Amino acid sequence: MRRLMLIGLGLAVMFSASLSLTGCVVVAPRPHYAARVWVPAYYSGGVYVSGHWHS
Repeated sequence: MRRLMLIGLGLAVMFSASLSLTGCVVVAPRPHYAARVWVPAYYSGGVYVSGHWHS
């Protein structure tokens, strides 16, 4: 009886270990994108220039 309980406990440990590994997701790295910077709005010579993305 003790041997059967040890086998059951071992199976439970292995099953729980395999369940804990199912959350691991391997994702390929994203391709390199050119860096972009947000340029805020400003006044230039009395004219309002709105913000824009600058790469």
